[in-house]
Amino acid sequence: MTDQVAVEARAVTKIFGAGADAVRALDNVSLTIGENEFFTLLGPSGCGKTTLLRLIAGFELPSAGDILLGGQSVVHLPPFKRPVNTVFQSYALFPHMTVAENIAFGLEMRGVARAETTKAVEDMLALVKMSGLGGRHSSQLSGGQQQRVALARALANHPRVLLLDEPLSALDLKLRQGMRTELKNLQQKTGITFVFVTHDQEEALTMSDRVAVMEHGRVQQLGTPLDIYERPVNRFVADFIGDTNFLPATVVGADGDFVRCRAAGGIEVRASAATKPAANATVTLALRPEKIVLTAGNHGTVTQSVYIGTDTTYDLRLADDSQLSVRVQNAVDGRAHFKVGDRVGIEVPAGGARILQD
Repeated sequence: MTDQVAVEARAVTKIFGAGADAVRALDNVSLTIGENEFFTLLGPSGCGKTTLLRLIAGFELPSAGDILLGGQSVVHLPPFKRPVNTVFQSYALFPHMTVAENIAFGLEMRGVARAETTKAVEDMLALVKMSGLGGRHSSQLSGGQQQRVALARALANHPRVLLLDEPLSALDLKLRQGMRTELKNLQQKTGITFVFVTHDQEEALTMSDRVAVMEHGRVQQLGTPLDIYERPVNRFVADFIGDTNFLPATVVGADGDFVRCRAAGGIEVRASAATKPAANATVTLALRPEKIVLTAGNHGTVTQSVYIGTDTTYDLRLADDSQLSVRVQNAVDGRAHFKVGDRVGIEVPAGGARILQD
């Protein structure tokens, strides 16, 4: 995050309804978003991420707390007076207008001179790789092109902050993957702060400078994609971000920067931890399937093998009947390393597992 703050939420609470019907959509949320940062609000449906975005935009008012843009409180400013623009999931293009007219709309509302508006429209079309398509209508565009027009329209006014409410969810997988790169490139070219809302963990990990993982109206963890994936602070974050095994274990003792643990069947793990638990404590290890190395041994039995192209996933049954999922990159000839019924050993590189604190 840069030293300058673009957006700040201070102890923001939002309650919808009253009495027994009251719903606390946001619960004392505080966070800061830097200038020129690609910041993502990530979480399942109903976690409060879109509510926070709408508070920043001015479409909702907080029940308590404050929203600041560039260090100034904006809770009493209507949406059109805030230095932000929003791109919605539906794109919300004007169907009776051409692409160029859609992009020019906000500039014309501000009274920008015609020549300057024409130049800005041309620049925006070039920026989103749609030069020469200004005369088309939205009905003549693909989903990806409509999204580019919505982005161009939002960026034409050079907002301080661009808010994006799940803008990729309506696209098919291939197009969605391609647009991730384009969105990140757009953010870097324009230098505008992007605040992106999604429930898709892969989108968050691949595009963001930082991610706020939300649940039940609270920020569970805020950090870089690497922090969130490799060092989840609790079970919810570990479970929501990627695939994770949760393995009960007993602490054996400290081992330098790591904690030595023993799990079912005598599996030895040197785990990382935010704070080191006492010897003999019972802990839960978060263990990613791709961190596990399978060898010949007797820690568990292969109960299922699924070939998925680049990898093969294995389901294992351990000595205490608990289950473990493992992902192994396939050999050059594509053959699986193990088959159902094989006994296997389990090795975890130092730091490959994380001790959860909850």
